Amino acid sequence: MVSVLIAGASGTIGTALQAVLRENGHNVHTLVRRKPRGHTEHQWSPENHQIDSGIINHVDAVVNLSGASISRMPWSARHKELILSSRVNATKTLAQAIKKSPTPPQVLLQGSAVGFYGDRGEESLDETSKRGSGYLSDVVVAWEKAATPTALKKTRVIYARTGLVVGHAGAMAPLRLQTLVGLGGKVGPGTQWWPWISLHDEVRALVHLITHNTAEGVFNLVGPTPATASKLTHELAQAMKRPHLIGLPSFAIRALLGEAGVALLLTSQHIAPSRLHESGFSFSEPTVHDAIARMLRD
Repeated sequence: MVSVLIAGASGTIGTALQAVLRENGHNVHTLVRRKPRGHTEHQWSPENHQIDSGIINHVDAVVNLSGASISRMPWSARHKELILSSRVNATKTLAQAIKKSPTPPQVLLQGSAVGFYGDRGEESLDETSKRGSGYLSDVVVAWEKAATPTALKKTRVIYARTGLVVGHAGAMAPLRLQTLVGLGGKVGPGTQWWPWISLHDEVRALVHLITHNTAEGVFNLVGPTPATASKLTHELAQAMKRPHLIGLPSFAIRALLGEAGVALLLTSQHIAPSRLHESGFSFSEPTVHDAIARMLRD
């Protein structure tokens, strides 16, 4: 049994992670911006670098999933700044608290994203691949760098670079709605690779890394069977028994969603979860077909 502190616990992944950890008998504490409502909630203000630091001294693991949504499109200049600052401020606040702790946690599991790799076409990528270019790559580099002060002590740092999470919220929500009303189809050219992972396996992978005593460094949290955008949208339409004919052309994405649409929908990333495999993790949903079936079933 481990004691885990979660930042960003109210999001889709954080909510599911709490439930699974508790089901497995672990102690779960959360960081909240409002007044705490119970003994497992602890107040913090990451934008002011303030935290109820006492809790850091009494947990085995810290999971940082905090950050403004990147799925809100199009991105305004103000929201782009919030995407960056919310991630960096939250991470720095946790890292400094861990650094100052007399009894630091064993591990910081730092949320991250496949945006690190940028648009790479058909190139095969894994955790050893170099960073790409673009706004999201810049954000991820700054985000991950903010966690490095913890390396000065006895806390291992894990960077969980997550892809498109196949669940009810996030980027899948508009795709499901579009498909539901009969407007499903390929997004952009459809040939771009979308690194995906089921919400179920995302949470299982996080728990695996938290409880894996030697895990450290970068892990790609993506499914083991790569899928193109058209493969994912076609599987979604088929599972929902809807047509796959209309979709969203590239020019419309650029015109309506701007930089965010290009970065999130038109970027191609053929990514493998090499280190996750090497650590002994086994996927429950190894294909995007399995992931979509699980999403609709849940």
